[in-house]
Amino acid sequence: MPAQRGSHEPAKPGPSAPASTPQIQLVPASAEGALDAAEEAVDLLLDSGRAPGEVLVITTGDPHPWAAHELSFGEAAYWAQHEAGDDVFYADASVASRAARRPVVVVAVNGGDDATVATSLPLALGRADALLIVCGNPQQINSVLGAGV
Repeated sequence: MPAQRGSHEPAKPGPSAPASTPQIQLVPASAEGALDAAEEAVDLLLDSGRAPGEVLVITTGDPHPWAAHELSFGEAAYWAQHEAGDDVFYADASVASRAARRPVVVVAVNGGDDATVATSLPLALGRADALLIVCGNPQQINSVLGAGV
């Protein structure tokens, strides 16, 4: 019996691991600089050994140029890239709920109203398995979340 329990116990942490709260990092940036700050965060993640497919970037204002370019080929091609999961994926806050969980989620608070930011941040937190990086105005982020991040 104990041997069987031992063989089943390692399987349990896998599914329950995403239920833990990811680490949250705030990168202070203006709305105009949030996208650049997010790009720098992604570069640091990749330089530190993160695989590109482990990173999801969500924008609250204008879409990331990569997302805008890929969407020019149609939604099917855009979401096929997401499903492939082999590269950093960029999503606008309005469609981020469709994105799958990834180990790291980076949010660029590059505009959008408080309601968009208020819904985007909890959604991003729910998509991040290990780390959530929020790039934006700390006062706006804290006021929207109602707590210090």
